[in-house]
Amino acid sequence: MKPKIIDVNLENIEEYPPTCFLNPKNEGYRIKRDWLKKRSSEGLKIKALFDEADKKVHGFIEYISGENAWRAVEAKDYLFIHCIWINPNSYKKKGYGSDLIKECLKDAAGKQGVAVIASDDAFMANKDIFLKNGFKIIQEDGKQQLLVKQIKKGTLPKFKDHKKQLKKYKGWHIVYSHQCPWVARFILELDKKTRDKLKIKITELKTAKQAQDAPSIYSVFNLIHDGRLLADHYISSTRFNNIIRKEPQ
Repeated sequence: MKPKIIDVNLENIEEYPPTCFLNPKNEGYRIKRDWLKKRSSEGLKIKALFDEADKKVHGFIEYISGENAWRAVEAKDYLFIHCIWINPNSYKKKGYGSDLIKECLKDAAGKQGVAVIASDDAFMANKDIFLKNGFKIIQEDGKQQLLVKQIKKGTLPKFKDHKKQLKKYKGWHIVYSHQCPWVARFILELDKKTRDKLKIKITELKTAKQAQDAPSIYSVFNLIHDGRLLADHYISSTRFNNIIRKEPQ
């Protein structure tokens, strides 16, 4: 039997926890859930892929109005996909990701279209699934692409000038948001001795406007040293320490 797609809300999220939101007992999960509560008035939606056979969620898609996107983009009058996730590998390449994207496209009726940021690097969806579903690449920056599927003609979305924002950060900085629960977990686990030694300034992005003005396109995590972006997505503590060791102190 094909998995069904569930509309996840604050009432049923414990029953259908999105797969990358960690175990519901994990502190990062709670932080993400609390973040979602604050987004309820901004039109954020989550659709989960639920398999009745094992009673588990094996994928999800998260999207919101472009005006409230938590990425460094301008996407007015579009829906914007934050994340799409299918897990484990046995559920991939079966069309389930496309099914989730189609749910978002249905909700985009009346909008100019749907936009998303993809990446050739880790921790973000690859562009291929969106190209397969009729999206087009309209802008590229390094390994990241801004893709759009237009429903009606109008102004296209675009990247914001994150590099201009990056120049403002001197010394060590971590700039992050609770949009990603893995990042929230990393912040909780960050070694206090390392933080104090390097005098790392940690800044939480608390609004979509702040996220859109972040010093990286992905927005949710930024490890910065003297205006240079060293990591722009969740990293393990081991990876973090390796980066620190290679940097001039």
